[in-house]
This record gives sequence, structure tokens and C-alpha cells, in this order.
Amino acid sequence: MADSPATAPYASTDRTVPARYRDRTSYDRALVHGILDEAYVCHLGFVRDGAPVVLPTLFGRVGERLYIHGSTGSRPLRAAGQAGPGLEVCLTVTHVDGLVLARSAMHHSINFRSVVVHGTAHEVTDPQERLTALNALVDHVVPGRASDTRPPNAKELAATAVISLDLNEVSAKVRAGGPNDDAEDLGLPYWAGVLPLAPGYGAPVPADGLDPAVAVPGYLTAR
Repeated sequence: MADSPATAPYASTDRTVPARYRDRTSYDRALVHGILDEAYVCHLGFVRDGAPVVLPTLFGRVGERLYIHGSTGSRPLRAAGQAGPGLEVCLTVTHVDGLVLARSAMHHSINFRSVVVHGTAHEVTDPQERLTALNALVDHVVPGRASDTRPPNAKELAATAVISLDLNEVSAKVRAGGPNDDAEDLGLPYWAGVLPLAPGYGAPVPADGLDPAVAVPGYLTAR
């Protein structure tokens, strides 16, 4: 049975086929979504005044669309809202899962999961979509938080721009496992293996002046 559009792999394009390590590349939709949803920060690349610019920023995903927000004075957000085709961007997300230590210096590596998205970003002007996007940005950081805060007021909305980027040209890349030492190096007296890395959360720290009667919400203690 053929995959439905919601589960079918992303189609590869000239921009999403890597020059090296093609065996590590995947267009699996669920894998891409999982890597994106686990990340807090993306890097948004674009060309400004003929020079490349890459900005770290927060993002949120709703289905097959990513949202990025910022000040209405932000250059990339202004460019995305100008008349015409929008702003050509490249958005990336990377997780480092382990340090790979080989017997030889040249075979040291990292275990990672990454996603690269190419496409055209557009300003979001529909009021309801803007609210959906801003809620998604908050819930992306801590699921359930958007409904547990004051929503943005008119002044805040007027000062905030939101751009969208559809997941059309997308690829994931994953490296896992141990070092790939050359056969002649396997007997060398150097430790080799993987030092795993994993994110962790500390105990929630209340803000200064917080009413002691306000309990830590369950979506935080669950972490």
C-alpha cells in the first residue's frame, strides 16, 4: 500500500542530496519531525546585502510548516514580508549525541542527528495563523506552556513579526555507532569508543517575587 501524503518520505532534490555520506541521509518524514521537535534552537541562513548571514533563533512546528518570530525591525523578517517571492533561506537543526574517539586522530567524529530545510520564508499576516504560530513557539520550548500564560496583547503583536517556512525540501542526516578505525590501527594501544551526550534538566528555579502559593506546573515536574 502506498504511503499517504502525511507519511510519505520527502522527495529528494538537488539541494537535499549530500555530496558525501549519502548512506547517512534520510527523507523519512517521522524522523525529520522527531529531530525538529526535540531541538530548541535552529540556525536560519540567508543572504543579506550580498553576504551570508546565519542567525540562531527559536522555532516551532505545526504540521508541515515551521514558524520563526522576531522583532518587526528584524532585517530577515522584513525581507520575508516584502512584495515578491519572499526570502530564500536555509534552516538547520543539529543534535550531538556522542563524541566518537578513534585510535587515529583522523577518524575522530561525533554521533549526531541533523535536519536541513531549504525554501522560501514568507511573512505570516493572518491574525489567527499568527496566534497559532506564537502558541506553537511557546509550546515547542515547553509543551503545555502556551495555555498557562497571558496571551500577547495588541501592542506585543504589533511589535512581533512571524515568518513561515514549509517543509518541502528537507533531509535528515544521522551518524551513530563507534569509530571507523582502519584495520591496521585496531591493535594500537589507545582507548577507542563513544562518550555519550544527553540533555538534562535541573530543578525549576522560581522567579524573584513569585507568589509561593503558585505551584510548579506538572509539565515542568514531569521533566
